Amino acid sequence: MNIIGLGVDLADVDRVRGLLARYGDSFRRRCFTDHEWDYAHRFSDPAGRLAARFAGKEAVMKSLGTGWRRLRWTDIEITGGGRPHAVLSGRAAVRAEMLSVREVLVTVTHTRDQAIVMAIAVGE
Repeated sequence: MNIIGLGVDLADVDRVRGLLARYGDSFRRRCFTDHEWDYAHRFSDPAGRLAARFAGKEAVMKSLGTGWRRLRWTDIEITGGGRPHAVLSGRAAVRAEMLSVREVLVTVTHTRDQAIVMAIAVGE
């Protein structure tokens, strides 16, 4: 296994809550997949889970050596429940293939106020 890239990101839960309140469905559709949205809304306060997914997407982008201006947010899905996974599609999958990334490992943790995610892009 070869480490190709490393990324980490920290998201403020209240900031994500504010973006949801301010931009509503446009923020949701731009940043989250339906699966991420549904998973987060299984909890009484979905903002923490959504902040973790938001941070996860940033961390994955960093591990792929790029940022949100070159990849679509919804081309990266951070799964919930059990061990999290990064599921890549679209331009994110193309970027990973270009770098010979076999998988992006992610770890997620969050408190009431913050979410942090680390991502490691690995190849053969």
